[in-house]
Amino acid sequence: MGYTVHMNFSILYALVAILDLWAAISVVRSDLSAWSVARRTWRAAVLGLVLILHGVLWYQHVFALDGMRFGFAPAISITLLLACVVLWLEGVSGHWSILDAVVYPAAAVGLILPIFFPGTLAGSYVDNLYFQLHLSVALAASSVVSLAAVHAILMSIQEHRLHTPLRMPLNQSKFLFIAFVQNRLGLLLDQLPSLLAMERLLFRFIVVGFLLLTLTLASGVLFTEQWLQQVLVINHKVVFTIFSWAIFGALLFGRRYYGWRGKVALRWTLAGVCTLLLAYVGSRFVLEVILQRAV
Repeated sequence: MGYTVHMNFSILYALVAILDLWAAISVVRSDLSAWSVARRTWRAAVLGLVLILHGVLWYQHVFALDGMRFGFAPAISITLLLACVVLWLEGVSGHWSILDAVVYPAAAVGLILPIFFPGTLAGSYVDNLYFQLHLSVALAASSVVSLAAVHAILMSIQEHRLHTPLRMPLNQSKFLFIAFVQNRLGLLLDQLPSLLAMERLLFRFIVVGFLLLTLTLASGVLFTEQWLQQVLVINHKVVFTIFSWAIFGALLFGRRYYGWRGKVALRWTLAGVCTLLLAYVGSRFVLEVILQRAV
């Protein structure tokens, strides 16, 4: 198991990972809203270049000389990359998010993960237009719902903070490091919008994710019909994707007609995301890492 990386690419991997961490640190250590326009523009330009390099590295790994390689690690990598793209677009429009402190370090890990778990060679259907459409939409859907999950967790922490303040005087704590972390986390949470605004944004993610999941299922039907001459192949990926689609659909229905919000919405969001992860990433992890089967 493993993947040999050329020296030139190794330097790029290290550079992109370091800049991903810098993107998180720049949010944690200072208030981006207080930055000058020029400084924010410079940050956006650097991160834009980082995302392009991340995409290039992902592409050269997946579309290797011996054919297309794919598996749970490349899936995680591209999902986190697309999540970073969403955050970057929000930042360019003037809405920098504290989510940068979570998603960019995760993207750094996701960037390196395929080196150790390269995946397996895809079949001859890789050049099929319907397959390419299906894969693109599926990856976009997973990135949006993954971002929704991180957003939901952040909302949960934010709600808990309303009832349990995190800050404590440093001179009253025997554990200065813990106190420092708690105080810093409190400062970061203070930069978040109100819970109502966060909840509105969460449901925007969910609506977009639900629409993309719908397109994922539809494009999957087109692919199997064109390639396998079947209307729909029922397997674990299809079943878990349908379950996830149903969960998000039920959440939107409950939101519309029963006013679901708060903890109920957070639980349904996390349930839908976990189910979707089982549809591909979880099953590929079991096959490639635990069972070590190239399927």
